[in-house]
Amino acid sequence: MFKKHTFLLSRIGVVLACLTVIRCSDREIADVSREAEVKKSQRLNIVWLVAEDLSAIIPPFGDMTVMTPNLSRLAAEGIRFTQVYSTSGVCAPSRAAIATGMYQNRIGAQHMRTTNIGNFGVEGLTAYEAVPPAHVKMHSQYFREAGYYTSNNAKEDYQFQKSLVAWDDSSDSAHWRNRNEDQPFFSVFNFGITHESQVWRQSDKPLLIPSALDVPIPPYLQDTDISRGNIRQVYSNVVAMDRQVGEILTQLEEDGLLDSTVIFWYTDHGGPLPRQKRLLYDSGIHVPLIIRFPDGVRAGDIDDQLVSFVDFKSTALSLAGIEPPQYVDGRAFLGDYVNTPNRRYIHAAADRFDSEYDMIRAVRDARFKYLRNFNPEKPYYLPLAYREQMPIMQELLKLRDNEQLNEAQAQWFRASKDEEELFDTLYDPHELVNLAKDPIHAEKLFELRNELDEWVRLVDDKGLMSEGDLIVSMWPGGIQPITSTPVATKRRNNLEITLRSGTDGASIGYQILEEGESVNEAWTIYKEPVTINDTQRLAAVAHRLGFAPSEIITIR
Repeated sequence: MFKKHTFLLSRIGVVLACLTVIRCSDREIADVSREAEVKKSQRLNIVWLVAEDLSAIIPPFGDMTVMTPNLSRLAAEGIRFTQVYSTSGVCAPSRAAIATGMYQNRIGAQHMRTTNIGNFGVEGLTAYEAVPPAHVKMHSQYFREAGYYTSNNAKEDYQFQKSLVAWDDSSDSAHWRNRNEDQPFFSVFNFGITHESQVWRQSDKPLLIPSALDVPIPPYLQDTDISRGNIRQVYSNVVAMDRQVGEILTQLEEDGLLDSTVIFWYTDHGGPLPRQKRLLYDSGIHVPLIIRFPDGVRAGDIDDQLVSFVDFKSTALSLAGIEPPQYVDGRAFLGDYVNTPNRRYIHAAADRFDSEYDMIRAVRDARFKYLRNFNPEKPYYLPLAYREQMPIMQELLKLRDNEQLNEAQAQWFRASKDEEELFDTLYDPHELVNLAKDPIHAEKLFELRNELDEWVRLVDDKGLMSEGDLIVSMWPGGIQPITSTPVATKRRNNLEITLRSGTDGASIGYQILEEGESVNEAWTIYKEPVTINDTQRLAAVAHRLGFAPSEIITIR
């Protein structure tokens, strides 16, 4: 466990003498009040820079194929975390875990993707939203409630509609620069240039790297001209993403904010290529993470503690001096609220991808990975139309059909799979040699098997239900529940208004409208009675995650 960083602001009052029997003087009280205001104005900003579909193939993590000057700068000025894992090998379930701090298979968000399932032609099912427990709020809402400006530019993909009070702005133009003067901020920027789709969509554009650049080819992929071309495109996209990161860093410097901002750079799961994305091998869930602190704290450090995506929410709140909620599955690994031991294990889950069903669960310690295949009769490879737009995938299938793949390349296309898999990732980083039946590793197999059993039980794994039953359990009768409309009560000559909703866990947003103004998307979080004058109107809405928002009411 790390000691709290000296530059982080404590949430505890500094004048401890006021807690003694001696009564504080008015002057002392005034001093405390002023110091509290100073602390409030000095709260750290948090910026998340999120690249899509990318493994740790950058120089700070040992891959020197292309140069990434901006990421290398962040790494030199920050901490590189080498053992960080997404909770799934694909974006939407992983982003649900990040936003809630809970495993996606605990909250019914494990299938990819819930909100547009109709596009995949899954028979008998329609689009739905996962419904987290009533007390769950998105990460950004906690920042807003603490006075932060929150912005997301622009990908959401949480498996449920964002809470109407989760962000000050979630759009293509969202930026900390739109906040009030001196307001601290939590801002997220997503970089789609490294997404799987950009491997083929960028192929008609000039590479940002030499066209004959020698690129590493993992042993499970073919060494051909098409393969090398697609992998070069991956690295070219990395260079483009690095430039985009540089633009954000420049903006922070221009605004004089670099030394008051904690910067996270990470990716939303592993790489975009075949046998990477969607799988629970490390190629699908192992991600790079760099965290840069102000004032050079721990600059250049390498941290090998195990970190899961469910830890990100608690850690970001902890760094801002905000106490994380107790219901989360994650832990704070930095900041004021580091109060639990380092992880022994990380966990991950794979379920439906587009139209194809499978169920795999994984647990990993610092060295060994255990996977349980709940449908061993199914092949590992799932025929997904989206992935098959990639030339490297098309060629791989042709080589398979012509029986021209070697043992490592053909392994993904097995007609069935072992019920249990165990890999020593130190000596077998590509996870090609299953040790589950090796008596030398029986003790480790027993340990990780039991850990996975306990985790499945602890999270009440929703993957054990059919997706149809899951939907009905969250949406009775298959119909989305609707958040109860806020009820307003007037006090103090009808100018002070209190609001409540009959839906457990609903958050309420409001807007004070001047004459002639209409309701917009910028809802203020309701925390205490609102006062309006006799020329204003109060608009209010209630929303619980996974439910449809309530009707909007307007009060004079």
